[in-house]
Amino acid sequence: MIETPHARRGMVTSPHHLASQAGLQILKDGGTAVEAAIAVAAALAVVYPHMTGIGGDGFWLIAEPGKPPVSIDACGRSGAAVDLAYYAKHGCTVIPNRGPLAANTVAGTVSGWQKSLDATRHWQAPLTREQLLETAIAYAEDGIVVTRSQAELTAAKAPELAGQPNFAATFMPGGQAPKEGDLLRLPALAQTLKRLAADGFDTFYKGKLADDIAADLAATGAPITAADLQRHSASERPPLSTRLHHACLYNMAPPTQGLSSLMILALFDRLGVTAGEGFDHIHGLVEATKQAFIVRDEHVGDPDHMTADPASFLDSALLDRLAARIDRNHALPWPHVAKPGDTIWLGVIDGQGRSVSFIQSVYFEFGSGVVLPQTGICWQNRGSSFRLAEGGWNALKPNRKPFHTLNPAMAIFDDGRRMVYGTMGGEGQPQTQSAVFSRYGLFGMPLQQAVSAPRWLLGKTWGDASVTLKLEDRFAPELVAQLKAAGHEVEVLEGYSSTMGHAGAIVLHPNGVLDGATDPRSDGAVAAW
Repeated sequence: MIETPHARRGMVTSPHHLASQAGLQILKDGGTAVEAAIAVAAALAVVYPHMTGIGGDGFWLIAEPGKPPVSIDACGRSGAAVDLAYYAKHGCTVIPNRGPLAANTVAGTVSGWQKSLDATRHWQAPLTREQLLETAIAYAEDGIVVTRSQAELTAAKAPELAGQPNFAATFMPGGQAPKEGDLLRLPALAQTLKRLAADGFDTFYKGKLADDIAADLAATGAPITAADLQRHSASERPPLSTRLHHACLYNMAPPTQGLSSLMILALFDRLGVTAGEGFDHIHGLVEATKQAFIVRDEHVGDPDHMTADPASFLDSALLDRLAARIDRNHALPWPHVAKPGDTIWLGVIDGQGRSVSFIQSVYFEFGSGVVLPQTGICWQNRGSSFRLAEGGWNALKPNRKPFHTLNPAMAIFDDGRRMVYGTMGGEGQPQTQSAVFSRYGLFGMPLQQAVSAPRWLLGKTWGDASVTLKLEDRFAPELVAQLKAAGHEVEVLEGYSSTMGHAGAIVLHPNGVLDGATDPRSDGAVAAW
């Protein structure tokens, strides 16, 4: 913990230490939590390119003391020409996970950077865009040191990525996956960041930069057009929330699975579990996850096309009924089709108590694998999750938002504590959130221990296709045996597995003390002053 005796201090956590330092510098320069978050997000797009980038989507939760949190949806829609006939013409029965046909939605995250600044203009003394992007530009120009995870994932995914437009030329110098510790320069991306700094974030969607992006997309064979970029805008919306017995939790509304994250903790809270780390804790959260995912998979998608109000699933009476379905001793059978994703989460709290929980993603590692040659942008493949069907859940239509696993979280405790927390990890995001929050918020575990402690995962996360209940091998053998006896199909993974996501959290205490945590499973750090 560190004390924050005056308004200039604050804390940042992210999955890469250099990005955390970029955000810290913004706070030192007098910037706000939102400005620091943009600096971190931009830096991560450079130093952690396998996990995120400006060719993806983003979601924000922003709060200031005395006011309810707001959320920003920076999710791109499918192109106007992206329909069933388009994929039938290309001989597809499913949307490919990689390549130009997977790059079928607008990249929204940069619009969220601007929308977050617009929403917090009253926070005063804005820094320049050049200041916000300075660190990211420097690393893109001078080179990044390749992390172990980038090296391993580039090598593992090379068979499906190396042949995608401009991917090898950008991320595989000499035609080989880089080694951990190699220096990798991203000059085209550096120039794009400079253009955003000089001309404004809106130029990503309108203007000369947008024209270059559209021309690159067309040259690769991707279906997103200049008109699709021009139509895009981020939106400010009220978040979803639910009440526990001692805190109010906030998360993103659809098209994200934020509803699931809230439902899991609300259902678990109703079970009356009094101690953490035992069978009741782990089994209870796993079974709450199943109930929440059943609702999610039937209802959550583009909010413009949902038939139910997502807030209705947080009604106390409904939650009571769903909690009553949970068998405290036996596992509900779980043949489940899971949803993958590659993502980063970051959190910032500044010296005035203003907080940001932010998540940004290109979906799979390196997204579609399509790198735009003029701009160096690696485009997401979030729209590959669409179903080629006339109707039903996440069915492909033009100008539709795809279902998102992304969901940043925030909690305000009755005792005055304010917490931002989150993780990457596809299906695992709501589950890791429930692990971190329940350990810290319900059972009093220290924050860093709550992030570092052994974790579990029901179903799939990034890099994994099975639907078992995965447990890190640091759980007690007796607990593993209990879970198996209850009917869980258990798979034991090595300790500190990246399969369990890269979590982080920051808590602001009423006395001004900040407590931060980063995940030992990542390359991250907490940065504070």
